[in-house]
Amino acid sequence: MEFVARNTLIPVPKIYCAFKRKGWTYIVMEKVKGETMALNWQSRSAESKADILRQLKELIESMRHLVPSSSAVANVDGGRLLPGQSLDFGPFNNVDAFHQYLRGGFDAVSERFPPDVNDLIHFHDREWPMPVFTHGDLSSLNIMVEDDKITGIIDWETAGWYLPYWEYTAACQVNFRNTFWRDEIDKFLVPWPAELKQEEVRRRYFGDV
Repeated sequence: MEFVARNTLIPVPKIYCAFKRKGWTYIVMEKVKGETMALNWQSRSAESKADILRQLKELIESMRHLVPSSSAVANVDGGRLLPGQSLDFGPFNNVDAFHQYLRGGFDAVSERFPPDVNDLIHFHDREWPMPVFTHGDLSSLNIMVEDDKITGIIDWETAGWYLPYWEYTAACQVNFRNTFWRDEIDKFLVPWPAELKQEEVRRRYFGDV
């Protein structure tokens, strides 16, 4: 959050302190004004929705201007991508290692695999651009608004340097409290339809990360 606050236009909660107690890490931060976008989105006017989505698009574009220090897929400091001692997700030295992890360690096509798994491996093995800084969970539940103004984006625990498509494919995996949001995502994120289709294949065979 401090990295985002220093380097982008995105409003994030101010951190007052962080500490560990009895094996748990705590962060004390300011309370963001407003309410989650999910609460009253359906009752907003078309003009209000368009204004908020325009703001969100501009904020995300400001994050896309951040330049990675390497081709690693990792968190902001180059470490693991998800918090918690029970999770083992990264860091990955390069895109190939990241994609291989996502598909269960399989590194080459095989006659034993279903055709769509082989298609996924071929798709992953192409040339990819450098990672971009990514929130990783742009749900309406994580975007705070007051009237027609975005007051904060919260819940940055999944943030890091990912492939450019990851923000979009992750956002499209909406939960049951957020199904309406799927219709709005293409209005503030660059669509990656081919990547989304392949991510759906990957999740079907290899599960979520």
